[in-house]
Amino acid sequence: MPNQTSKRSWRADKLSQIGSSIFAEVSEWKQEAAQAGRHIIDLSIGSPDRGPSDDIREILSQEALKEDNYTYPGTRGTMEFREQSAAWMKHRFGVNVDPDTEILALMGSQDGLSHLAQAICNPGDLAIVPNPGYPIYAGALAIAGVTPWYLPLKEERGFVPDLDSIPDEIWMKATFILLNFPGNPIAVQADLAFFEKLVGLAKKWDVLIVHDLAYSEMGFDGYRPISVLQAPGAIDIAVEFHSFSKSFNMAGCRIGFLAGHEEAVGALREYKSNIDFGVFKPVQTAAVHALRQAMAASHEERGVASLYEQRRDVLAASLAEAGWDVPKPLATMFLWARMPEAFRQEAWSSRRFARELLLNTGVAVIPGDAFGSEGEGYVRIALVQEEEALREAAVRIGKFIGGVSP
Repeated sequence: MPNQTSKRSWRADKLSQIGSSIFAEVSEWKQEAAQAGRHIIDLSIGSPDRGPSDDIREILSQEALKEDNYTYPGTRGTMEFREQSAAWMKHRFGVNVDPDTEILALMGSQDGLSHLAQAICNPGDLAIVPNPGYPIYAGALAIAGVTPWYLPLKEERGFVPDLDSIPDEIWMKATFILLNFPGNPIAVQADLAFFEKLVGLAKKWDVLIVHDLAYSEMGFDGYRPISVLQAPGAIDIAVEFHSFSKSFNMAGCRIGFLAGHEEAVGALREYKSNIDFGVFKPVQTAAVHALRQAMAASHEERGVASLYEQRRDVLAASLAEAGWDVPKPLATMFLWARMPEAFRQEAWSSRRFARELLLNTGVAVIPGDAFGSEGEGYVRIALVQEEEALREAAVRIGKFIGGVSP
């Protein structure tokens, strides 16, 4: 007989571990602020506010009209897409990958990030992830039953992870180490020497390197992010995620790819063959054109980078005028800002600061604790509005930080 004294829950416990609730909370705060008459300037979610080029949209439209594209496309990705992705990797990074065995099409890089641990780990395994870090990094481990070991990113080190701080017993237990250069929420840069050291340690301990390079085309001031696969021998121990959402404004299309170590790529391909049927062919064809367009561009044509660099400059300068000095990152679509000095006390957590800022000014940002314990005391500001809106946001923020008594 069923137990009549308690009601079964149809919600898995692990749902409480797979990501921060702050994004849903901020959405509620935005509704509350709007109901109070605030005009919302949303700098919270890192979603591009522009679409892809006219050429990409035209190709997507033409391909979507073809009746023979309405079949299951297959999990691996079309050969055309994989070959073009491999050609772009060679063009952009000087890296050789086999399109048949070392490239896998994805429904956006988050698709791969959320499923990789289930494909390459067993329940009870351990993985090293950054703190702060993109929430799906730890969330994917909770789904897979994998234990996270958090590698702190400290401001005094320029937020570059200290590989020497990882204990030998953690290296010994780890299945993979996941890093993100340049990062979300922090635009950390890694040079080739760092990757060479990482590859050496990974080979010593037989730990797979997982590199999230979603912001590869968002480098500023002459900086161009590099691939971990550029490090000698990395193909033997590393995989790397690439995204069309950020690089080509194709966020709604849901297209990306994984490149690198054959066995790890194959494991994710095998896993995904059981849960989906691949990316819509017209989207893959449009993505092929995006890569060809990028490869044909001159060095001076910097794609999306010039837009976000200009927005970075405008917002950083406007915030400085408003009384808040925020470092200018060398990459990505975010500013990672330590809370103003007057708010750095126990009563003002990053969550309280973000909430009060939104309710008082209508400017939405994400509190740093959404990305892990090391994010407390910071907020992430997304460069996803036009310059006029960014200037207005800075003015409102200035009035808030100057008018609130902590």
